[in-house]
Amino acid sequence: MMYPTLRLASTDEGVLSVVMDAPPMNLIGPELVRDLVKLVGELETDQGVRVVVLESADPEYFVPHVDLTKVADYTTEAARAGGPGDASLGMLWYRLSKLPVVTIAKIRGRARGAGSELALACDMRFASRENAVLGQIEVGTGAPPGAGGMQHLTRLLGRGRAMEAILGADDFDADTAERYGWINRALPDAELDAFVSRLAGRIASFPVEGVRTAKRVLNELTLPAADAVRADAIRFRDLVAADASQARVRALFAQGLQTRGPLELHLGERLGDL
Repeated sequence: MMYPTLRLASTDEGVLSVVMDAPPMNLIGPELVRDLVKLVGELETDQGVRVVVLESADPEYFVPHVDLTKVADYTTEAARAGGPGDASLGMLWYRLSKLPVVTIAKIRGRARGAGSELALACDMRFASRENAVLGQIEVGTGAPPGAGGMQHLTRLLGRGRAMEAILGADDFDADTAERYGWINRALPDAELDAFVSRLAGRIASFPVEGVRTAKRVLNELTLPAADAVRADAIRFRDLVAADASQARVRALFAQGLQTRGPLELHLGERLGDL
């Protein structure tokens, strides 16, 4: 199957590398969502893949956030993952979490908003100490996170730190994200690839039913209910369309939102200056 925004490479050991490559900066738009819907569908039945490593071709941007000019378009594509009743990124990411394969996010650059939520939907997250940045920026634009961020961060960080991350809408460096529990580990950039490759190969070498059964039980213990994810998606859609949110988004576009430059590089900080 062809994936215009994804580069796939597999090993004989059952590890699949998925590199997101959606210029100019890996925004979540209809093309990337369409490819991720197809990929998730394939992985649900592919018996040869045991571990997926998800990363970005862009060293500055893992996934910065959704394309705010194409919300309706990417939502239409997301609906293909579960039908009109589940037409949201949150439910697509939820389906990713439920895959029988193990998923690992390898983060370089900015992972904010729904990009952070994509990483949170993976089973594990490892990040470059030098250049990874994580943030849930939605409240800074007038809406709550709508693709699982509130559900996952509360479980991983605890109530107080989740409040800080979500209500503060600021950027977190990799070391702080590791200390808080947002990611598994922050690693020197020069060591990140080898560490993830070794872990992925190690997991893929174990008897498949043991790995999949353990993941299924861990998901039962830790994943939110699907209805909670659906409710968050509705709250996001309602508030992102409200006048207050639209005014802040227009102000950000006037300063360079969704273009490579200082605003996107330092978006968490700049949200506090609006």
